[in-house]
Amino acid sequence: MSSSEQRRRQLAREKFERQQKRREEARRRTRRITAIVAASVAVVAVVGVSAFVVAGKDDGKDKKTDAAASQSPAPEPSESESKAPLPAMKIDKKAKYTMSLTTSQGDIGFSMDAAKTPQTVNSFKALADKGYFDDTKCHRLTTQGIFVLQCGDPKGDGTGGPGYNIPDENLDALGKAAGDGTVVYPPGTVAMANTGQPNSGGSQFFLVYKETKLPPTYTPFGTMDDASLKAVQKVGEAGVEGGAGDGAPKKAVTVEKATVEKS
Repeated sequence: MSSSEQRRRQLAREKFERQQKRREEARRRTRRITAIVAASVAVVAVVGVSAFVVAGKDDGKDKKTDAAASQSPAPEPSESESKAPLPAMKIDKKAKYTMSLTTSQGDIGFSMDAAKTPQTVNSFKALADKGYFDDTKCHRLTTQGIFVLQCGDPKGDGTGGPGYNIPDENLDALGKAAGDGTVVYPPGTVAMANTGQPNSGGSQFFLVYKETKLPPTYTPFGTMDDASLKAVQKVGEAGVEGGAGDGAPKKAVTVEKATVEKS
C-alpha cells in the first residue's frame, strides 16, 4: 500500500475517534447546562415566593411563579448519578444469538457469541426485547479511510445511549495491533462504538462493509451473514448526503424492528 494511502487511512481513523470524543463531550455539556438552567429557575422561583410573603400582597404573582416552576425543566443528574445499572444477566453464556434488523434497506442480521461477549450480547437482547432499537436511524456512514455504517442511537444524532456503559470485551479477537496501532476489522464485522475511552460503549454499534483498520479498542461482537453484508455495502456505495466522506447516509436506513433470538 502506498504511503499516501496509509496516511489517508490514518487521518480517517483519527477523525473517527475525534468525532466519538466530541459527541461524548457535547452530551456532558448538555447535561451540565440543563442542571445550571434548572437550578437558576429554582432560585428565581424561591426569590419570587419570598418577595410575595414579605409584601403580603395577593396580586396573583404567586400563581404565575408556580406555573413557571411547573413548566421549567427538571434538573438532570450529573454524569456519575445518571449511570443506570447493566441489565441483569439473563442469556445463556454458552449459546450463540442472532440479532435481526428489519430495515428500510432490507433485512440485516448478524450472529453474536455470548461466550466471548456476554455483557454486550445480554445488553443487546435486553434492549431489543423492550423495543429500544425500533424506529431508529443508522445515523452515520463513513466512506473514506474507514468503511462503517453506525446505528443504535435512539436520538439519531450520535449522542444517545441507554444510560449505562458496557465493559469492553473480546478486544484481542482481531489479533495484535500492527506498528501503526491498528488491526483489521474485516467486512461483515459488527463492533461497539464508544467515546474513545475504555468501557464506554452503550447502544451504538457499527457495521463494517469494507476492510477497515482501527485501533483494537472497539468490542467486536457480531458477524453479518452474506446477504446482510451486501445490503450494507449498497448503502455504502450510495454514499453520504452532500457528497462528504462522513455523515448521514444518502440511502437512509431506518431500523423498523430489532429482535435477538437464541440460535
